[in-house]
Amino acid sequence: MDIQQLQTEVWDYYHQHGRDLPWRAKGLGAYEILVSEIMLQQTQALRVVPKYQAFLRQFPTVQSLADAPLAAVLVAWNGLGYNRRAKYLHEAAKQLAASPEPWTVEDLEACKGIGHNTAAAVVTYAYNQPVVFIETNIRTIFIFHFFPDRDDVSDKEILPLVEEALHLVEGKEQPETWALPKPGAMRKTVGLSHYREWNWALMDYGVYLKRTVGNASRASKHYAKQSTFAGSRRQVRGQVLRLLGKGPQTAAQLAQSIDDERLEAVIQELVGETLIRQKSGLLHLG
Repeated sequence: MDIQQLQTEVWDYYHQHGRDLPWRAKGLGAYEILVSEIMLQQTQALRVVPKYQAFLRQFPTVQSLADAPLAAVLVAWNGLGYNRRAKYLHEAAKQLAASPEPWTVEDLEACKGIGHNTAAAVVTYAYNQPVVFIETNIRTIFIFHFFPDRDDVSDKEILPLVEEALHLVEGKEQPETWALPKPGAMRKTVGLSHYREWNWALMDYGVYLKRTVGNASRASKHYAKQSTFAGSRRQVRGQVLRLLGKGPQTAAQLAQSIDDERLEAVIQELVGETLIRQKSGLLHLG
């Protein structure tokens, strides 16, 4: 398969099966896109949708999130896991609230917890800019089609192909389209000037490949298997934060609800990360 053949296959799939997701709605700004990108890290889209909608109802602007106490942000985040993401998003909001849009990749990368790929995705989706980035769905597509017999593919090898595919999108002027075509409708050209839509198409096609042929990104040098949640340290951390979200407790009170020998170490870990704090013998969220 060459790049143009890949584009045809990706577009054909997308225009028949593209997903209608809230972070693809018309008129969203970089803040709404940033929230979605942080939430989608290591979390499936269907789990994110209701949390994303509720989060934006509570914190509709970057300023409202920046002004909120961390405890409120952590409570709103409850159920998504990897709670450090909520803290990083909160800190990023404080930093970005002072920076007028449009935000650049550099503005976003300057925030703790936001790497290049997340920053590039935000700029691509919010401003329709041709910025190259790689994430798990993109790795899946390019490894499956271009490195089928390898198990050590690096992003450096994938990057030129991703960039070539993106550049082939250039120079094809068509009216802006936000609503998905009716089922069965297919574009007459594989080239579009809509960089955000091309990446939406990659996301959806990558999800399709994972479901039908398996997760080819496991052949990436950068692949790290996600640990099982049940019985994990992550589960204990989540239990602590969920209980403290209902109100302050002592360590002894937490131990009555969480029977795990790692509890004391987890509490100290969360204190060190400033996700919880100790005051007058009580543990508080945020």
